[in-house]
Formats: sequence, C-alpha cells, structure tokens
Amino acid sequence: MNARTPHTSAVRRTGIALAASAAALTLTACGVVDGIGGGDSSQAPEKGDDITVGLLLPDKDTARFEKFDYPLIKKEVGALTNDKGKVVYANAEASPKKQSQQFQQMIDDQVDVILVDALDAKAIASDVQKAKDAGIPVIAYDRLAEGPVTAYVSHDNELVGEVQARSLVEELGSKAASSKVVMMNGDPADPNTGRFKKGAVGELEGAVDIVKRYDTDKWSPEVAKKNMQTAIASIGVNNIAAVYSANDGMAGAVIEALKDAGVSKMPPVTGQDANLDAVQRIVAGEQFMTVYKPFALEATDAAKMAVYKVQGRDIEFDALTQDSVDSGSEKNIPAQLVSVVPVTKNNVKSTVVRDGVYTVKDICTAEYAAACAAIGLK
Repeated sequence: MNARTPHTSAVRRTGIALAASAAALTLTACGVVDGIGGGDSSQAPEKGDDITVGLLLPDKDTARFEKFDYPLIKKEVGALTNDKGKVVYANAEASPKKQSQQFQQMIDDQVDVILVDALDAKAIASDVQKAKDAGIPVIAYDRLAEGPVTAYVSHDNELVGEVQARSLVEELGSKAASSKVVMMNGDPADPNTGRFKKGAVGELEGAVDIVKRYDTDKWSPEVAKKNMQTAIASIGVNNIAAVYSANDGMAGAVIEALKDAGVSKMPPVTGQDANLDAVQRIVAGEQFMTVYKPFALEATDAAKMAVYKVQGRDIEFDALTQDSVDSGSEKNIPAQLVSVVPVTKNNVKSTVVRDGVYTVKDICTAEYAAACAAIGLK
C-alpha cells in the first residue's frame, strides 16, 4: 500500500502553470496511469468486464455535468471493460430528496459501484452507509460526501478559492486595500463551498475590504441576483470594486444585476467551471475570470477508480489515490486532487480551446465575433 499524504493540502501550492492540465491529460491519454504498478497480472479480478457503474450527478444548471462528466465517464468505463461495462446515470436536478431516491434505486438494482456528486454532503451519509451495508463501494465525485465513502476524486477546492481571490487582488492592484468587494459564496450544504470559501477568504481578508458576504442556496443564480441587488442597494453600484463569485452560474446573475443597476464600468467578477457562456463573457470583457477544472482528467480517473475497485485491481486503484482528505464523518479517505487553471481573456486559446473543451467556433459566435477578433482569438 502506498503512503498517503496527511491532508487536503497535499497538492496545494504545487503551482498553477497552464501546462498542468495538458501534461496531466497527455499522461492519461498515453496510458501512463494504466501502467502504474505494472498492471494487474498478479491479481485475479473480483469481477470481470461485465460491471455496472452507478453515476449520480447533482444538477443540470452546471453545464459541465451533462455535457462533459457523464459522457466522459461512460466512454472511459466502456474503454476499460471492452465495452461490456455500463453506466447507469441519474441527475438529481438540484433536489437532495430526489438524489436520495436515485441512490436507493441504485442500491436496489445492485449496481457494482456508485459514483456520487452529493448535493447535501451530510444528508447523503445514510445512503452511503446503506450502500456499504449492501456491499457496494461508493466513490465521492467532485464533492466530498459524508459517510463511509471508499474514495474521493475532485479538484483541489481550497486552491480554487485561492486562485479566484488572488486573481481579484492582483487585478485590483494598488487600489486593493481600499476596494469594496462583495463575496457571493455557494450553497452551504455543498461540502465544496466551505473549501472554496476558506481558500478565498485566506487571500481576500487583509488585502481588500469585504463589505458583503452571501451564501447562495442551491447555487441558484436567481438567489445570487437578489443578493447582488441587495448589495447594490446598500453599497451603491459604482462603489463596488469587485465581486467574488464562487461559480459561473452566479457570476452571470451578478453581472445581470450590475447591468440592471446601470454600472458605468463592469468591476472584475470571478467564476468557476469554465461554462461556455462564462468564457464568452470573459472574451467580451464582462466577466473577469473563471477557474477551469480539467473535466477529462477528473472524469476519466473517476471511471478508472470505479472499475479498478470492482475488479480488485488494488495496485492501480492505490496509484490513483495517493492523497487523502477528511470529511465530517471520516478520516484519511483515499483521494485524488486534480489541480486547476485560471482562465482570463489572455489565455482562452491556451486552456479550454487547446484542451478541446470548446472550439473557437463554439465561443466566437456572431455576437462575440468582434470581441474575439479584438483579443486575437481565431
């Protein structure tokens, strides 16, 4: 068994160079991860290729889940099982109750392993326990669920907040200390929210004046817009120097509220997830930045972890989980934490375009053609 690192900071501050995502994806594409530990020839699989992976994703508002995560996981499971394995997929559409019902259905259907992106980390713990009791391993995907999860694969979420906040402070420059900043945090029921917030606050406090802080139920853009309208009424639209928004959906709502209030110059607004509309806003100069979390590496490695676990390929499984994290109920959960990349108008081409997330044609529609030309995106 490999030695594990002591906490979530295992890969933190290892650098956020733009080469990180490309290098990681190249390693995966070249089969380096598959080759770690010399394969599984010395171990008899617990089960063959005819396996069923249950996949529970949280919502459809975040574009990446339907467009990238599910198709990538499905494709990788097929590739790893000679197209004999299958993925049973369900989306909770932002309802914890619905996700619990979907979870129970997968237990009843006796899937071999469950990948779950939990809407409510604490509430789902009982479902995770039921799966364990039924002999079904559960891998927490993207968000860390409580309960006896077998492993966790996500991005370094504290680093996400650090990258967002550091980008804001650097953009504000010499005016940062006197700048009034609004914080639009995510859903407090989401375990990642606290990590994003911790990373961001560590960079913002003492560097800027955080005048308003909001938590956003279910990451709802509508709630975020109402909160931003409240902040504008309290502070004055032209007194807001920047907005820390934890994701792209809320960033779009924040920008709408600022526009509605007649902002004379759009302040820098952060985001996360590299949604297409957010990338287009960045190109147009409306949104300052987003955090690109390489979907391909997270999704394909989650699929590998699921398949390897079911097949008893411990060497490969351990090679993918050399970090560790603590949840609210468990300690030292085997984990993989993928690094992240900030995206601004200066590096759209060398990040999301280069990695094949979007083409220039996807981004530079007629509405954005002039803005793309202005920054040399072609």
